[in-house]
Amino acid sequence: MNGPKTNNIEQMFNSIAADYDKLNHILSLGTDKSWRKKALKEIIVRDSRQEILDIACGTGDFSIEMATHSNPGTAITGLDLSEGMLSVMRGKVQRIGLSDRITILQGNCEKMDFDDNSFDRVTIGFGIRNFEHREKALEEILRVLRPSGKLVILELSVPTIPVIRALYKLYFLHVLPFVGGVISGKKGAYRYLPASVLKFPGKNEWMRTMSECGYVKVRHKAFSLGICRMYAGEKIS
Repeated sequence: MNGPKTNNIEQMFNSIAADYDKLNHILSLGTDKSWRKKALKEIIVRDSRQEILDIACGTGDFSIEMATHSNPGTAITGLDLSEGMLSVMRGKVQRIGLSDRITILQGNCEKMDFDDNSFDRVTIGFGIRNFEHREKALEEILRVLRPSGKLVILELSVPTIPVIRALYKLYFLHVLPFVGGVISGKKGAYRYLPASVLKFPGKNEWMRTMSECGYVKVRHKAFSLGICRMYAGEKIS
């Protein structure tokens, strides 16, 4: 049974699913696409067939990117709480012709039905900050990863350079909620999204959490002056 935060997150994303893609690309100025492409270097092994689980897959951009750039034998499973987001994803996957490569499932990553050691890679694109019990999710992900498998996380962050940080907060806390609220009619959702980024642990704390949950070779890379951060950790072989 989902907890209260999980239920609220599910309802919120259901409510903004129809406008999510348009707003996401507008409000990130298109940079979200470049971040995903950079992350592919940590995820894809082009000459190997991989099993990849994309958690918090949303409307499917990350899953589609991985399917497009991976070995033709690679299989992607997208998992998300929000049926509204997944409905948008199904339409996109069908239009692009990737239904045979991408499986779409509704569910909570804190308790998954997959067998132990099922996936070579697990990815989370801009969703980890929304999890109700992050450590529990990390442990469950570790269970379904194969030995030497890798978890790769992309998450929004706050720049450390003072001037950039100040401009970022101005945009993130005032412009984004206003524009997002006007276009979607869901002002609360676009107030929550930036607030959730500011509350997410800093890079050192988050890498320590991943290590404490059993991941090895935990590492971090900042993109766009720290607006986005990529975390990677592996399951011991």
